[in-house]
Amino acid sequence: MSTDLKRSIRTAVQTAIGLAAAMPGIVAASGVPETLPWVVGALAVSGGLARVMALPSVQMLLPSWLRTIGPTK
Repeated sequence: MSTDLKRSIRTAVQTAIGLAAAMPGIVAASGVPETLPWVVGALAVSGGLARVMALPSVQMLLPSWLRTIGPTK
């Protein structure tokens, strides 16, 4: 896999994570009803992604300054 492709994938993932983290606030600020199917789907994906990022195995893959939990023994 080329370096440019890896950078593009990493940027897309980072953007998705940022949007997922901000999604509840964006929905609340926009006044869009939370019962619309696409909003429900977006919030579900956002919550799922946040849950995966909180897993200890994922946390250990992150740099130490970005982890929200300490190292496991």
